Amino acid sequence: MDNVGDSFQRGLNTFIDFLPRLLMGLVLIVVAWLVAILVKKAITKGLEAAGLATRLQKWGAANNEQQGHAMITALGKVGYFLVWVLFLPGIFETFNLQSIGMPIQNMLDNAFAFLPNIISAIVILILGFYAAKFVKNLVYNLAVAANLDRFLNKIAGPSTDTEAVEDNKGTIANVLANIVYFLIIVPIVLVALDVLNIDTIAQPVSDVLNTILQAIPNILVAVVLLAVGVVLAKFAGDIVTDLLRGTGFNKYSSYLRKSGNVDIDLAKLAGQIVAALIGLFFLVEALNALNLEMLNVIVASIIAYLPNVLFAAIIIGLAFVGGQMLSSGIRKATGSRLAGVLVKYILIVFATFMALDQLNFATSIVNFAFMAILGGLGVAFAIAFGLGGRDFAKKQLERADEKIEKESAKPSTPGDNTPEL
Repeated sequence: MDNVGDSFQRGLNTFIDFLPRLLMGLVLIVVAWLVAILVKKAITKGLEAAGLATRLQKWGAANNEQQGHAMITALGKVGYFLVWVLFLPGIFETFNLQSIGMPIQNMLDNAFAFLPNIISAIVILILGFYAAKFVKNLVYNLAVAANLDRFLNKIAGPSTDTEAVEDNKGTIANVLANIVYFLIIVPIVLVALDVLNIDTIAQPVSDVLNTILQAIPNILVAVVLLAVGVVLAKFAGDIVTDLLRGTGFNKYSSYLRKSGNVDIDLAKLAGQIVAALIGLFFLVEALNALNLEMLNVIVASIIAYLPNVLFAAIIIGLAFVGGQMLSSGIRKATGSRLAGVLVKYILIVFATFMALDQLNFATSIVNFAFMAILGGLGVAFAIAFGLGGRDFAKKQLERADEKIEKESAKPSTPGDNTPEL
């Protein structure tokens, strides 16, 4: 009986000792609940009063204003639960539950210790953003004031679509401004990552950004080379076109028109070829500046093959022009239109085989086909002349024999030892 009384007394004493902690814990819970509600309402009402929902829709973070209000409500809930997280360690310690409250307290200590770095990184990013935006606007306005778009339009040639020119006004200025903005914001991001001291995240991102920054000079060199190449290519192409037009080179276009119904401005075509070749050479140099080995190999192979293509095109062009000239000459000399057309197409066929051989296009097959066609034509001609043309050949030989005999029988004129033909 005494043991039961002692146990009850000890329990009562323990409860009396724990009662202040219980009351203190309940008070902390009520205070945490009140503070959390006040923080939630303060965040929600303050952001609503600031018109954040409309701004979120304007910035593109929310699809509509209703979604913006939902995001503000979510931010209020975040503040509500953060208050509870701050009070939880004290509540658990009040109830003498340090084993549960200690991990939360350690988490909060680490978060508060890291908070200055986060604030510093945010401040750096904000200041850097405004500085980059200021410089971007400055560069844009300077480019617009310098009228770079009109200057580049003059270099590229007059545009017939004035509406398109007006729509694209400021394009070059925008490009330059965005490039400058990028060049400024990247180092600022690197500084902000260094301030955070999160190596697992900052190091890979820093390596990528450093690689980009190291590549920027090469990219700028490549861009300058391409720009210079485009200007020089257009200039050289225009000069070649004007020179060839001045020399009357386009008169040969009529032969192509008559030969294959091909209406080509030869002077302009030659100028475009020259411009393309010059531009291709500058493209190779730009790729060399970027150290893109695979593309360098591909473009070098294309350039090595270009002479074959050029010679093949020249052979085909000469075949069309020469074939039309020979066709006209034979038709005038013999009065036979069939003979002229036959000679023209024979010459074109020969040129086609020569062009294919020049292009190294299935060389063995092309040579075999050419020899087969040539042999077939020879055999067909021999058979046709031998079987169907024997009487014609006999008459022509007899006529030639009679003419020779008549010429031999004529007396020669004194003082003239040259026989008449």
